[in-house]
Amino acid sequence: MDSVQEWAHLQGYAYRYTGDEIFDRIAPQLRAKTAHQMVVASDLARLLEMRSALEENYTCVVWCDADFLVFAPEALVLGDESYGFGREVWIQAAKNLSSRPKAYIKIHNAFMYYRRNNPFLSFYINSIQKMMHQHKGPFAPQFAGPKFLSAIHNITTQPVVENACMLSPMVIKDLVHNGGAALSLFLELSPAPPAGVNLCASLANEEISNGEIEQAIEHLLSAGQVT
Repeated sequence: MDSVQEWAHLQGYAYRYTGDEIFDRIAPQLRAKTAHQMVVASDLARLLEMRSALEENYTCVVWCDADFLVFAPEALVLGDESYGFGREVWIQAAKNLSSRPKAYIKIHNAFMYYRRNNPFLSFYINSIQKMMHQHKGPFAPQFAGPKFLSAIHNITTQPVVENACMLSPMVIKDLVHNGGAALSLFLELSPAPPAGVNLCASLANEEISNGEIEQAIEHLLSAGQVT
């Protein structure tokens, strides 16, 4: 979070930290429905928070997840479009573990921005609220985030900040253990050299340790690039 605050100051932006009070913006029925899936609730809450900021007369609002690290702040700049999302090049093991890792290229909402009068934010909020009301049973973790956005992106290409990236646990492990196939594939398929990355802290202690995430942070801040 310090890296994001420093980036904001470098760019001349105001900075605001938002804690769990962000969930107060969600309607009670949907809060109850997502009570045990706060990641899904967060995907909606951040949109409502951003809409509120634009209503306060900010000309543009940028969202960064708490585990989004900016390590090349001069290179991370918003696009000319009225909104945009981060780039996800997700690397995971193939079903045949002896095969090359698999790559899935998507967009993500760990980093996104909206300018005033953009055409997408209201559509996004309305769509997610409707989908949440209609959905039965547990939500998929990325139901209102990358799954929805990538489906839309596949139909009608959305604006992307190509160097606002995401590192999967496999890539983080390679990053802190002197390279490997996952890191090589990530770099090969990334459209631009990363300047900031989401570190997938929600998967800590499941697929990656907190210690490895901390090592990755130290490495990226020191190197200023993904290597």
